[in-house]
Amino acid sequence: MSGTPIEALDLAALLCSRVCHDLISPVGAIVNGLEVLEEAKDEETKTFAMELIKKSANNASAKLQFCRIAFGAAGSAGSQIDLGDAQTVARGFLEDEKTKLAWNLPRVLLVKNRVKLLLNMLLIAGQAIPRGGQLTVDPIGEGENLGFKVTAAGTNAKILATTPPLLAGEHGAEPLNAHHIQPFYAGMLARACGMTTSMVLEGDAVVVAAQ
Repeated sequence: MSGTPIEALDLAALLCSRVCHDLISPVGAIVNGLEVLEEAKDEETKTFAMELIKKSANNASAKLQFCRIAFGAAGSAGSQIDLGDAQTVARGFLEDEKTKLAWNLPRVLLVKNRVKLLLNMLLIAGQAIPRGGQLTVDPIGEGENLGFKVTAAGTNAKILATTPPLLAGEHGAEPLNAHHIQPFYAGMLARACGMTTSMVLEGDAVVVAAQ
């Protein structure tokens, strides 16, 4: 059963909560590093603190750049986004020592909502492999109607039971919260683009598609 349509103010508030959740960890680590640096008496501790600050600042910057496109306006109405730029922010946000990204899309300009949808699909796919693994992005079709297939392969890859209904715009009688808003928002983007989404388990991998 579909839930009550979400109000614009509630959607904005929940998306802001989601962004803040992503930024709390690296910003908190920067604060901790500055405190250590302030109290440090030896060079080894100072070096450790500076490395923590630098790593956390880079992490916060990568998250902000990703969120700016995935959740933000990312340009004026009707603007397009370069898939090459989307690839750059996706790598900065998602790739680490556990997770790698294979990007098999052409470098073309697409309507911003379609690119925002792709980045949100990557977030959903990444959540399916909490222990890390391989994210692979492939095209479905071509041109302005380009669709996407994101395959998440990793140890114990699984689909959260709540995600497919949220993608379909269904959240039951329970109100949406900051944990649910991201896949729900991805479904909103897909419908705004005239696309349908799916999330299925194929062997040992989870596949999220939009076309």
